[in-house]
Amino acid sequence: MRRTDSRFQALMQAGNGDFRRLWFVGMMVFVVRWLETVAVGVVVYEKTNSAFLVAMVTMLRLLPMGLFGAFLGAWAEKVERRTALIGMVLIMGTVSAVMALLAHAGTLQIWHLALASFLNGLAWATDNPVRRVMIGEVVGPDQMGIAMSVDVGANNASRMVGPTVGGLLLAGVGIDGAFALSVVLYTAALVAALRVRYRNTGAAGSSSVLARIAEGLKLVRGDARLIGTLVVTVIYNVFAWPFTSMIPVIARDRLGLGPEGVGILASIDGIGAFAGAVFLAMWLRPAWYARAYVGGVTIYMIMLTIFALVPNQLVAGIALLCTGLGGAGFATLQATLVYLAAPPEMRSRILGVLSVCIGTGPIGFVWLGLLAEAIGAHWATAVTGIVGLLAMALTWRLWRII
Repeated sequence: MRRTDSRFQALMQAGNGDFRRLWFVGMMVFVVRWLETVAVGVVVYEKTNSAFLVAMVTMLRLLPMGLFGAFLGAWAEKVERRTALIGMVLIMGTVSAVMALLAHAGTLQIWHLALASFLNGLAWATDNPVRRVMIGEVVGPDQMGIAMSVDVGANNASRMVGPTVGGLLLAGVGIDGAFALSVVLYTAALVAALRVRYRNTGAAGSSSVLARIAEGLKLVRGDARLIGTLVVTVIYNVFAWPFTSMIPVIARDRLGLGPEGVGILASIDGIGAFAGAVFLAMWLRPAWYARAYVGGVTIYMIMLTIFALVPNQLVAGIALLCTGLGGAGFATLQATLVYLAAPPEMRSRILGVLSVCIGTGPIGFVWLGLLAEAIGAHWATAVTGIVGLLAMALTWRLWRII
């Protein structure tokens, strides 16, 4: 236990406070993401009564990763990352401010929410090749595992706070109040980003972004560990992650909850994820990275299937708690495994490739949305979880060597 304590203390002292500032920026962005996901999902469903449109609006936050992730990763190697981070926060804060004004004026439309989701997703797609690469460079490779545990812990804590706050604001104030709070949180993140002391110089050389992408893909093709890690990432983002868009639908239609109840139920997943991240930060060792990664995905898909099928609020909440525990293993180790496997000079572009794999999520959102329209949200979610488990079984030869 002393060894763990000393590692944690060393981490929190690393980089003269830059790790804490980067962690705080991530925490604020994560809270807003979950706050807006639940609030927007409820509003879209109330206005359209379409599970498909709820899935599509949520999907638009992931779409830029698939479209631009590799380009952003290669681009991030050529720019000063602190400046890119500040720009990312400014874009997201501006979008939320515009949404708050439109909602307050009573002119907010579904297409506004869809466009805002896409623009915020575009900024969010820079998180892996910009902010998380900065974390790795600030703390060093030896501390990267525990740093990711702490960073994912912030994400997971936001999944406790964000949905609950989003649901309560939606019920008590309206969607304009949710977006106004988002602006406040982004402002706090901007202040922290401006205080980051870390600087990097753009990568030397005149190779184009496309040439850098080609080099990154060539490295991935030749590394079995990277292939296995990225295959699991694709499976998770196509068959597991999209179920989060159905939580408001299932909570309202199957479990009979209002906006406040939807927010509280959605936050239970975050409670489990936060507990899992704390456990991993305290006790996980490198020898167990691959097991925690693959095992987390498997647990997640089993539990989301149970959540979809049970009509009882308590059992559904327990299932979401367990999805959080499983998701913590996946989320903590995803970027860590890729970061440690990539050569230092190529980490941004390889994390850009990871972003592309995360960006396959829209395929799952479209599939789940269409299936939900055809057979109902809870049956569609259960089918997706079962198909995901089958995909893990069929690809075991690839991920067993991670």
